[in-house]
Amino acid sequence: MRPLLAFISGGLFGLGLMLADMTNTDKVQGWLDFLGEWDPTLAFVLGGAIIPMFFAWRIAERREKPAFGACFPPKPDPIIDTRLVLGSVLFGAGWALVGLCPGPAMASLGYGGTEGLVFFLSMVAGMVLAHAVMRTRPVAI
Repeated sequence: MRPLLAFISGGLFGLGLMLADMTNTDKVQGWLDFLGEWDPTLAFVLGGAIIPMFFAWRIAERREKPAFGACFPPKPDPIIDTRLVLGSVLFGAGWALVGLCPGPAMASLGYGGTEGLVFFLSMVAGMVLAHAVMRTRPVAI
């Protein structure tokens, strides 16, 4: 049952990204171009995600366990370290330059052609490389 729910959730997430035009690189780059011809329409996507999740988190805080799981995952570490800042900067720069982040990149694989596939494979290679580097270096604050 759990794999089926994960598949359905992932499919709905991908469909939502496509319907919201988050897989359109020109649209995303227009949203991130604050100093040029800024396109504010993705603000509706942001609001459409934040508002329901605000209420979902409030409901989840009152529950002892999730509806489809044994327990909630642990809360993330609140420490802001060099890795977090550097990773955020690299993520944002890549997103602004290309117009895709991991979720929309996966959603666009079905119709992204060669460019979408090259981006996806490059993204996975970067993740593997980052993971390998992180395992060999101690955390620096």
